[in-house]
Amino acid sequence: MISTLHIKNIGIIENLTIDFNEGLNILTGETGAGKSLIINALGILAGGRFSRDMIRKGANSSVVEACIYSPNNLYSIDNNIVITREVYFNGRNSCKINGRLVTVNELKEFMTQFINIHGQHDNQNLLNPLMHINYLDEYIGADLTKIKNEYRKLYKRYNELSNKLKRNYIDDREKERKLDLLNYQLKEIQDAKIKIGDDFRLQKTHEIMKNSEKLKQNLEIIDNNLSNQAIDSISESIRCLEKISGLGQQYENKLIELKNIYYEVQEISNDINYFKKEIFFDEEERENVENKLTQIYTLKRKYGNNIEEILAYKEKIKKEIEFIENVDSINEKIKKERNITKEQMIEICKNMNKLRANGAKILQEEINTELKDLELNNAKMSIKVELMKEERFNDNGLTNVEFFISTNKGEEEKELTKIISGGEMSRIMLAIKTVLADIDKVHTLVFDEIDTGISGKAANMVGEKLKQIANRHQVLVITHSATIAAKGEHNYYIGKIINKDKTYTTVKQLNETEVLEEIARISSGDVTEISLAHARELRNVS
Repeated sequence: MISTLHIKNIGIIENLTIDFNEGLNILTGETGAGKSLIINALGILAGGRFSRDMIRKGANSSVVEACIYSPNNLYSIDNNIVITREVYFNGRNSCKINGRLVTVNELKEFMTQFINIHGQHDNQNLLNPLMHINYLDEYIGADLTKIKNEYRKLYKRYNELSNKLKRNYIDDREKERKLDLLNYQLKEIQDAKIKIGDDFRLQKTHEIMKNSEKLKQNLEIIDNNLSNQAIDSISESIRCLEKISGLGQQYENKLIELKNIYYEVQEISNDINYFKKEIFFDEEERENVENKLTQIYTLKRKYGNNIEEILAYKEKIKKEIEFIENVDSINEKIKKERNITKEQMIEICKNMNKLRANGAKILQEEINTELKDLELNNAKMSIKVELMKEERFNDNGLTNVEFFISTNKGEEEKELTKIISGGEMSRIMLAIKTVLADIDKVHTLVFDEIDTGISGKAANMVGEKLKQIANRHQVLVITHSATIAAKGEHNYYIGKIINKDKTYTTVKQLNETEVLEEIARISSGDVTEISLAHARELRNVS
């Protein structure tokens, strides 16, 4: 519900704050005090159009702000949502939801969840034909919900299958072209005969090849030094130590150490000799390594950053080739399943259409009864339910639902959006809302001009309907009718004062005594004992 509304610089409203309540909120007051400006401000906050002529004289911008209390909403922790719209004289807009900037269209869509303004055509879900099927379905209830859920599962699968067919569609020429390309790529990777680690091994070998002359030269020197000098010198030294080892333990120990060194140096010499043989490469071998590295580099550039990715791509190609070669049979299976799904959907759609057609008859009769109660005796609501062509499947099936009305005998039925009279529109919406009160999820309903051209009896019935709706919704009503004002749970007086040649709108929530005086003023133009007695009678108080 709207708990607080703040308006700044709109028309004669300079700075106005109204705290609204649950239930039926009635706004009355003298002509030209700004009652309609309050409704206009709500319309602006709901994303409606704004004329810069509405900006108060001398101001650069107008601001409308509201705090909406909405339990269990997803937009705030404390259940309060603050909506702000500021419109500048140059036409620029600033719209915010809990401080977050949004576009006017985003604001308009967001506010349709919370407020319907009857009397302004651009803020009502009931005037959107696309919403009519939802109202009808919610009215019908559980029987339709169960069957609709079954349909939606099939509809989801139907779309999945249709999308698969679209993705799988390849004409013969494209199929051949794609197969040629994939087979070429597969052959290129297979012919390379690469294994994980080949690139690192070959790079190491290539590095050795590039430095083979340098390696060979230095290994020759090392081998010569070890074989021809070091080993012979150590061997001669060992023989000398053997001759004196018996003359002391220290010589015996050094002999053992030197023999160990001899064996180690001999082993190193053998390794160096082996390294010398290993670094021998002919030109053909060098060329093969370089060609293989170039081939791997080319494959990496085309198919992956490393050999693992290249081999993974090869497996992907194999599967894709297999798919393309078998795509016709795959598509046939998909088409078969889709046709079966479609037949099931059509059958369910026919059943839903029957339920909707029957429900529409009952709903329109209930609405027509309400219209008569509201002194719209010649008005007749009809709900058209049409089964559409099969190719027009949507989330709700194949049914098109739209509300039509004829307001006078002999007139053709027309869409709700084509009703011109604001008061007539408000009463028609009140009739519909009365029937749909239990299922309408929009919590705040605003009615303007609802008492235009109606008698006391009809006004009493309008008031009763408003009270009925207010049991489940917050209702804001601007009225000139004493009978309707008497039904209010919370009554507000909209007045105006003049100060230094400027007019200002004021608002006051009335206590019970003030409510009776206001009802008396509306009914007779003055507060007298007779008009107060009449007010108490309307108010049903002694």
